Amino acid sequence: MFRFGTAGSLNAPRIAASLLCAVVWITGYGGETGLYEITARTVMPNLEENLRYATTREQRCMDLEDWDSWFPILRHPSLEGCHLDERYRLVCANPQVATGTARLDGAGERVAGVLEVKMGGKNMTFFQRIEAVRQRACDAAQRE
Repeated sequence: MFRFGTAGSLNAPRIAASLLCAVVWITGYGGETGLYEITARTVMPNLEENLRYATTREQRCMDLEDWDSWFPILRHPSLEGCHLDERYRLVCANPQVATGTARLDGAGERVAGVLEVKMGGKNMTFFQRIEAVRQRACDAAQRE
């Protein structure tokens, strides 16, 4: 099982990366890309009940080390210029856009995670939970 998060010392990202490499080697799919079935649920507690939840499902070719791509919300135009740093904090080119933290956990061919975001300048918070299951290796066309 691998676990990424915000807790720990400055060496935690290096330790986590080393553990990830060991786990990936043991499970047999070596950190390579794979086709994942991803379910993402975005929850916006500040909205009315009928607008609060959004769930998406997609299949995408993913790399275990590309943390930003696990959370579809990071592709939204309102978070343009934002990414996860080595400590899984949300960092934006303009710090007034948003702040947040993420966590990814994996075991075998499953990955689960949560990204918590506070939009800057507004009293709006939301989070996105993902669950992904590796389906198979990616075809050449899916890698592009």
